[in-house]
Amino acid sequence: MLLTADKVFDGSTFLTNVTVEVDQDKIIAIHQGVLPNAEYIAGTLTAGFIDVHVNGGGGKLFNFEPSVETVETMISAHAKFGTTALLPTLITDEASIMERAADAISDAVKQNSPGILGIHFEGPHLSIPKKGVHEETLVRPIGDREKAIFNRTDLGIKIVTLAPENVSDEDVVELINNQVKVSLGHSNATYERAKEVVALGADSFTHLFNAMSPFTSRAPGVLGAALETDSAWCGIILDGHHMHYGSAKIAHAIKPKGKLLLVTDSMSTIGSDQQSFEFFGVEVIRDGDKLSTPEGTLAGSALDMITAVKNAVEHLGLSLEEALNMVSLYPAQYLAVDNKMGSIQVGKQADLTAFTNDFNVSKTWIAGKLIHTND
Repeated sequence: MLLTADKVFDGSTFLTNVTVEVDQDKIIAIHQGVLPNAEYIAGTLTAGFIDVHVNGGGGKLFNFEPSVETVETMISAHAKFGTTALLPTLITDEASIMERAADAISDAVKQNSPGILGIHFEGPHLSIPKKGVHEETLVRPIGDREKAIFNRTDLGIKIVTLAPENVSDEDVVELINNQVKVSLGHSNATYERAKEVVALGADSFTHLFNAMSPFTSRAPGVLGAALETDSAWCGIILDGHHMHYGSAKIAHAIKPKGKLLLVTDSMSTIGSDQQSFEFFGVEVIRDGDKLSTPEGTLAGSALDMITAVKNAVEHLGLSLEEALNMVSLYPAQYLAVDNKMGSIQVGKQADLTAFTNDFNVSKTWIAGKLIHTND
């Protein structure tokens, strides 16, 4: 397969008058000039987007249908908006649902389901004051059943979002020793406790600003720890509802380059015509690009990745290069898969996204296979 475009973003610069050659699932060459028989793409060709926090899509929510079919529906829905790899995210739930979700991801990984990198457990080891829409009766300490799930070696990449004030140092160390990426979130912890858990090996913060103790002059909180820890990655939900764009600008100015990631935290509505759904007995209503309960509590998002990129450019004033890296190269680096994805480089997997100048995704390939096209 030969592809050319008005612009090709390789992860560091925009290239023009080049042809990307793909053989099976790999990029095997980037040729100078437009080769005969190359498929022309109007707009930009870039590395596919990687979403580390996605709860559903295509009308399905991972919690309620934890199966290979669900995660494959999710990747198909998000591919319409440029995502080529994701971590299906399980919101706080019963241990039996966690086990079913883990089994589904294990099967997906064994079957090499396109775009499924692993699993993100958002809870259930959270803080009640910062639980957000998570079901309070299911929030709990880490028990033996949860440990057995987290310690599995057949789940691909594993992320666990937890509140550091509600877990022991021993639990954190055990998670990290079992190759779990520990992310701090839904937490009312002090700055000091958050920093203690970072020192143990936690390397990220979940949806920065949201559901975490705020930064104040006398108590920097979890937010202060996130902003002050240069080594930590932070996900942001850039939909204009979860955070003020000014707050996002400040975070981008403070965090070292490469440490701020765009995530969706999206629910089942992406790629579907759903306008509402039930979540643990509570109705969640879609209002444009916003999801909330009747009481006004945000309940995940209706954000897709290409819109997040657009918002980063139009509302934060970021370069398109930086915005694209925030959904491709930087998450690949966070997940330690940048040796095989996250940029258009020879030898890397052919996960590719094409979009027009007005930020509409026209084509998406996963491992060299066309997954979505607007043609």
